[in-house]
Amino acid sequence: MIPFEYFVCFVVINEKQMKPPSKKSAPPAGQLQWFGCSDIGRVRQNNEDAFLGLIFDAQEVHRLGKFGEASLAEHDFTFAVCDGMGGAKAGEFASNIAVEKITTLLPRSFDHAQRSRNASFADVLAELYEQIHRALVYLGRSYDECHGMQTTMSLTWFTPGWLYFGHVGDTRIFRLGKDDHKLLQLTEDDTHVAWLLRNGQIKDYEARTHPRRNVLQKALGGENQFVVPQTGAVACGPGDTFLICSDGLSEGLYEHQTVDLLRGQGKDYNPAQALVSHAVKNDGRDNTTALVIKVV
Repeated sequence: MIPFEYFVCFVVINEKQMKPPSKKSAPPAGQLQWFGCSDIGRVRQNNEDAFLGLIFDAQEVHRLGKFGEASLAEHDFTFAVCDGMGGAKAGEFASNIAVEKITTLLPRSFDHAQRSRNASFADVLAELYEQIHRALVYLGRSYDECHGMQTTMSLTWFTPGWLYFGHVGDTRIFRLGKDDHKLLQLTEDDTHVAWLLRNGQIKDYEARTHPRRNVLQKALGGENQFVVPQTGAVACGPGDTFLICSDGLSEGLYEHQTVDLLRGQGKDYNPAQALVSHAVKNDGRDNTTALVIKVV
């Protein structure tokens, strides 16, 4: 059996300061709205996707619900989507362990970076990814039910005026600006097919139907010895919308459909639920997850 400690989802921080190292100058803080939804799809027997929302301040870290709204003035926020893979339920274990480890390891990695004079947000995220990778490799070698497990992980860290992100795999992070009509993909898929697309060797429609489009070159866990995440930062302000999703969503929707659903209005409108519902209806061959974060 997997030790209970790998599923701890709350941790108290004793540090007096909880400001990310080496932040860029930021405008006054705004509000965040977030919406999360995940569906098993129409073919799979279990859901290997997992998503996470965290809020942390000078005192502690808490899990967020599937939707809500809060100010960035006193807290930072982290959101992540993981898509696991492996035999039996190993993929499900991998993605869930990864999101739970974020809750305990992000503060430790942050504390380590705070003590280093030259640390930055990229150092914090690189350390986080490395520790999660090591934990998954160890568990995969130690427990039969976890053998061969791997997971993707796309993570965002919101502070006043800035979004920092880390990424491994083919889950994705998109930005839709206030006046934009197209999505900006912040992450690069770690697949050979995506490399072919980025280098102009195939067209978008060929990438969407390529038989090896889901074959990963990089993931956390498994037999990978070292995993170096993609990291980056973008400014964000009122009107910006960010989408973190698994490949089940990307394959079930075209870009214009995604934009229209993200722009949806209504008192009780949930953009993540709308995205997932339409993607499963259109495709549904894979687990489908969406996390939508709006700066308001």
